[in-house]
Amino acid sequence: MDATQVDFYSRLAHAIAVQFGSNCEVVIHDLETTDPGRSIVAIENGHVTGRTVGAGPSHVVLEAVKAGRLHKLDDRLAYLTKTDDGRILRSSTVFIRDEDGTPNGILGINYDITLISAAADTLSALTGIGPNDDPTGDPEPIVKNVADLLDDLIEQSVALVGKPAALMNKEERVRAISYLNDTGAFLITKSGPKVCKYFGISKYTLYSYLDEAKSSDES
Repeated sequence: MDATQVDFYSRLAHAIAVQFGSNCEVVIHDLETTDPGRSIVAIENGHVTGRTVGAGPSHVVLEAVKAGRLHKLDDRLAYLTKTDDGRILRSSTVFIRDEDGTPNGILGINYDITLISAAADTLSALTGIGPNDDPTGDPEPIVKNVADLLDDLIEQSVALVGKPAALMNKEERVRAISYLNDTGAFLITKSGPKVCKYFGISKYTLYSYLDEAKSSDES
């Protein structure tokens, strides 16, 4: 993102935050940054997720950086996320695009609905009725830094395989490593050594697994 875009979307973020109050976090990510671990260039009401300018990306942002110019990226509206202390947020992700239509930034809105949800549950218990909103799946976690994000992605890769890393055979480890590569985990600084340690493999084995995963994707 160029300076003009950053300035405009920073002012837009401020306007949205003032309009909707202190429970509404608005964050701007720069997808063209050379350091994906510091993608946030502007944020309002950062106390909602505990993030500040210079903090790292969410899952959605990391996937967008990984996708680059190769994939069509669609906005995501009104999905559920959660903070590390368990608060539930209603989130929207809107891609900012350059003159060619290529995503170069993200406008993210995270509205803390924890108290609203609690009130709705109370009303439901008292009246026997409740909101019709029935979100599918668990809320996506919002992490404060890239170390937490990498830990979360590793846990997801293990859950995908369905057994602890120590019990995985080669094919299962390749599957887990492939998932980490697809989700952009290896864009995170020093992710390789941590992944190697977790799965009990050398860096040369990691490169071999990545090659196998890429070959499988291409076949």
